[in-house]
Amino acid sequence: MTDRLRELTAAGVAVWLDDLSRTRLSSGGLDQLRREKHVAGVTTNPTIFAKALKDADEYDWQVRDLAAREVQVEEAVRMLTTYDVRWACDVMRPSYDGSAGVDGRVSIEVDPRLAHDTLKTVAEAKALWWLVDRPNLYIKIPATEAGLPAITATLAEGISVNVTLIFGLDRYTQVMEAFLAGLEQAKANGHDLSTIGSVASFFVSRVDGEIDKRLEKIGSAEAKGLRGKAAVANARLAYERYAEVFASDRWRALADAGAHPQRPLWASTSTKNPDYRDVIYVEELIAPGTVNTMPEPVIHAYADHGETRGDTVTDGYDEARQVFADLESVGVDMADVIATLEREGVEKFEASWQELLDGVRTSLEAAQRGGKA
Repeated sequence: MTDRLRELTAAGVAVWLDDLSRTRLSSGGLDQLRREKHVAGVTTNPTIFAKALKDADEYDWQVRDLAAREVQVEEAVRMLTTYDVRWACDVMRPSYDGSAGVDGRVSIEVDPRLAHDTLKTVAEAKALWWLVDRPNLYIKIPATEAGLPAITATLAEGISVNVTLIFGLDRYTQVMEAFLAGLEQAKANGHDLSTIGSVASFFVSRVDGEIDKRLEKIGSAEAKGLRGKAAVANARLAYERYAEVFASDRWRALADAGAHPQRPLWASTSTKNPDYRDVIYVEELIAPGTVNTMPEPVIHAYADHGETRGDTVTDGYDEARQVFADLESVGVDMADVIATLEREGVEKFEASWQELLDGVRTSLEAAQRGGKA
């Protein structure tokens, strides 16, 4: 029987799970995915946590304890989420140890309401790093303008970073610059670069979602013929930039000091349009040194019928550039697309964070009244 996820891993793609809940942890489900489906990392976000805390009773005991201590809601959320992430780090520790610290990572996001405040983002990153206290943790920082110096400052402290909400090529270049600067500062600060990890989460399906909507509005046959092409093209050109930066003399100096490269991570890889193949954002983005973080249904779909055809990225640069030229020719404003996606990305996570706060507040109040948390 073909082990398609093993083939994908052998092609240089680290398979990560885009989900976490206490039920998944307590049931052994996460460890099973690690052992049987080659899952080598975990990503979380405010939406995932809002759903997890809403749907499970396994948080009740901790909520009751927090209520008894009269902990404020923001601190309660921090306690609940870091508990899960710490546990997940322990589950993924074999992958971390077996990959010399490259994989086996678990991500937790700073409060998205801080996305436009550099100093508060760095302070929160340091607090989360201390609170989880596991070497295989990643702190997720959004690639906003305020996030870029926060990425550098956090890495300079020796803290591993998952840069999230990257949509455009120019911003991605800025993210890699922030990474290099952060490692250079970390080295100057005396940190062991071999212990510092980073990934750059480049969002995929949301790009098609936004551009396809605009192509439909344009309405011409030429425009409609471009549907479903932009996201893969965008990601392929991002990988081209990654390859250029990590072939530079500047990077070699850091690598000689023990640093690991900041891998591109393909995020938002579930297919939103049912007309598209359900594993398209995995099959079309296979390249060495990448991560693909997938919801569990996508992992199972790839295990069932995914096709690993070797590198499907580096031979597609010219085709990707043509897609962008064609999008421009039909009237798609890519700068506006990227700005819209970044703004909406932050707004969506802020809304999920608020949902998380509201849910925990309700549970704390119920526990204080002696009811079900």
